[in-house]
Amino acid sequence: MAEKQLLKLGALKPAPGSRPKRQRIGRGHGSGMVKTGGEGGKGQTVRSGGGKGPAFEGGQTAWSRRLPHRRGYSQKARDRGHFRSRFAVVNLRQLAHWDATVEITPESLRDYGLVTTILDGVKILATQSDAALPAGLRLRDVFFSKKAREALTKAGAALPPE
Repeated sequence: MAEKQLLKLGALKPAPGSRPKRQRIGRGHGSGMVKTGGEGGKGQTVRSGGGKGPAFEGGQTAWSRRLPHRRGYSQKARDRGHFRSRFAVVNLRQLAHWDATVEITPESLRDYGLVTTILDGVKILATQSDAALPAGLRLRDVFFSKKAREALTKAGAALPPE
């Protein structure tokens, strides 16, 4: 009969590789951890987050401050929230049951509940599985994706010129 192995406190040891050997500092130049022992210098450099910013040029006037300031330059490249156009989106399949006698405008789409707010305009998008559209649709003041324009012209809709 095999004896049961008992776990003894004296036999406990960590898994191999789980406890790396500590870095011994200040033990000569060959160790690479001399003088400050990995702590950097005193003052600004030893503080967390200390040091100069990425635009600091050694005390010389920074590049951004040397440029002439122009009044009214555009922030378009930086601030997307104020300058981009935001469209209310309608999918083509939502127009499958549209009454062809009613002209499709942003206001009529809002009245029929297909969009809640018009924002900067209404854009009609095509999806992979669009339903058949009624013939003779008339559209005004609406934007289209390329595929939606193709599907509408194929269905015989009267589109505004590009």
